[in-house]
Amino acid sequence: MKMRIFADVFHLDIVIMRKRVYLVVVAFLTIFAVNAQQFDIQFDDRVYADGIASVKLLAKADQLSAPVATLGDTFNISFDDLNLEIRHLKFTFIHCTHDWKPSDMNPIEYIEGFMEEDINTYEHSFNTIEPYLHYYAKFPTENISYTKSGNYILFVYDDTPDNPVLTRRFMVVEPLPAKIDCDVHSSKDVTNRFTHQDVDFAVFPGGYPVRNPQQTIRATIQQNGRWDNAKIGLIYRSGSPTELNFNYIDGTNTFPGNAEFHTFDISTLRSNADHIVGISFVNHHTHAYVLQDEARPYDAYESRGNMNGRCYYRNRDLRNDFSEDYVFTHFTLKSSFPITDGDVYVFGELTDWKLQDDAKLHYNKEFGFWETELLLKQGVYNYQYVYVPHGSDVIDATFIEGSHYETSNIYNIYVYFHEEGTSYDRLIGFQSCSIVDHEH
Repeated sequence: MKMRIFADVFHLDIVIMRKRVYLVVVAFLTIFAVNAQQFDIQFDDRVYADGIASVKLLAKADQLSAPVATLGDTFNISFDDLNLEIRHLKFTFIHCTHDWKPSDMNPIEYIEGFMEEDINTYEHSFNTIEPYLHYYAKFPTENISYTKSGNYILFVYDDTPDNPVLTRRFMVVEPLPAKIDCDVHSSKDVTNRFTHQDVDFAVFPGGYPVRNPQQTIRATIQQNGRWDNAKIGLIYRSGSPTELNFNYIDGTNTFPGNAEFHTFDISTLRSNADHIVGISFVNHHTHAYVLQDEARPYDAYESRGNMNGRCYYRNRDLRNDFSEDYVFTHFTLKSSFPITDGDVYVFGELTDWKLQDDAKLHYNKEFGFWETELLLKQGVYNYQYVYVPHGSDVIDATFIEGSHYETSNIYNIYVYFHEEGTSYDRLIGFQSCSIVDHEH
């Protein structure tokens, strides 16, 4: 009898303890949900800590893949720390709306398991002049996963969220996605016919109960890896409940074609590879010099094999992991016309698709060209020159490079469904397309 009473009391203590733990967890998640909007971070692809470089968030082993995966599939995050700091890195997820604002959901509604996970896997670089730590992780893990489709921010921080290291956007698609048919073609506007591209598409919702598409369906078009010029929040124009058409005639779905990206190769430092005219070792650092570029706003279209602004890390001279060195890479641009009312930047994945201070070109009066240098990891790179007028933050990729309807840009189309009675935007469709799929 005494043993039974003891067992009952012990069981009651366990129940009370579990309830207390549950309440603590719920309280912590609620606090995190409130403070997620107050952290000193952007809901964008950003680096906040000094020394962090070469960030890759991939849905596949392919370095050129987009950060888009089906619910349940795995993502890979990797980056280098040139400051060689042993950090107590952790990460969590923040669910977002179709237009990249924090969702109304509490994290307990979309995160399963613990609230955060450690990044405790890192390696020292091998035989490099510029030493670094290479961090990497996969998610979801056994400890943390997400349960909803949609837009997410991967938030990496050092010990606490008050010490942000980086943020990255990634997208999770429903397991049974809607079908999307897309067509990229020269602009319907006769004035832009030879310089711009239209992206028309149709969405077939299939089994999704779309009863009020004007209110519940939104779409986004992203050109290459850029978010600054993405068309977000598009509303369907016409169609039936089984086929929603996003064919515009007012330019809503129109993008400048721009020009094919430039390319250079620093995957070997033993000789000059593609578009490299010199390699030197100065003051204990390696320098590579990219072939001088010419401003080409009025040149004819030139076809090039490219990676649509991406980069691919690789060291052809060594087969060891983490053997890619960092190289001070020099860019020069010659222009036959003055550039006086704005600034010119090197732009692409190599600058995180951002206007970075060290990527801004400065005029060299002695030699009559524009120049800058970037510290880059060994590999193959695409890039372009973009122009930003003084007093503006609008990026113009046509001022220096020109614009052509034939350019093989990759367009990613995302379709979101905010089902009536729910509190979040589901990502029910994803499709990539290019003008080469239809016209070449």
